[in-house]
Amino acid sequence: MKKHIQKIKFSILKWRKNLTEEQKQRIKELAFRATMAVMMIVALLSSITAVTGRSITVSNNSSGRDLPIYCVQTDKNQLSLSFDAAWGNEDTQAILDILKKHDINVTFFMTGGWVSEYPDDVKAILAAGHDLANHSENHKHMSRLNNEQIKEEIMIVHEKVKELTGYEMDLFRPPYGDYDNDVIKTAAKTGYLTIQWDVDSLDWKDYGVDSIIKTVCEHKNLGNGSIILMHNGAKFTHQALDAMIAKLKDAGYEFVPISELVYRENYSMNHEGRQIPKS
Repeated sequence: MKKHIQKIKFSILKWRKNLTEEQKQRIKELAFRATMAVMMIVALLSSITAVTGRSITVSNNSSGRDLPIYCVQTDKNQLSLSFDAAWGNEDTQAILDILKKHDINVTFFMTGGWVSEYPDDVKAILAAGHDLANHSENHKHMSRLNNEQIKEEIMIVHEKVKELTGYEMDLFRPPYGDYDNDVIKTAAKTGYLTIQWDVDSLDWKDYGVDSIIKTVCEHKNLGNGSIILMHNGAKFTHQALDAMIAKLKDAGYEFVPISELVYRENYSMNHEGRQIPKS
């Protein structure tokens, strides 16, 4: 092996000796340009992180696929209730009143259009102690967009909410639950955890009050660390909310906003999107 290396060195020296001065100068110029190109790339990547200041690490599961957070592993009898706000506000105040009655805080995922149309509701949600969270600017299928478009969909509504309230959102729920690896990674680069749910109330199907309560409270996935999906603007949601919350409280559950349920670091994800803290 040693002889082989020496032979290679000798060949290189011999090759360099036979070069003209013009060729040697050209090689030096190319080496300099290559070095400068690498330095520019490093500087560019550093500036991107500095501009956003929000990049987080994505933790994928054993298959190598990036997953959003569907639920959280915890020994505490805690779960999170979330509302997607994309259309209408007829029941927003009723929902806030019920949440206040039960003294619980939840998470509202809002589109940019909803924020623009109902700024007073956004302020009221925050004043009541609830999470403000990102549901994209235009409620598009995120997996159909390129990375720059994904970033734009997230950051436009982010800046709207920040300008309106001063609040820095860091939880993102893709519309329709539609995502791929690029969506998760791009959200992470802008400082967002991508959040799904493991209990769907199906309130958007308008099956009725009893259906919503039964669907949630008897859901096969319901347990410690669950994230429940509901919607403002759905026909029966606010009518079912009071009884549903009371029933879950009677079952021993404590409600916390998603911002308090999830882990920010030192965690892994299993195949079902459960966030697991590292010991």
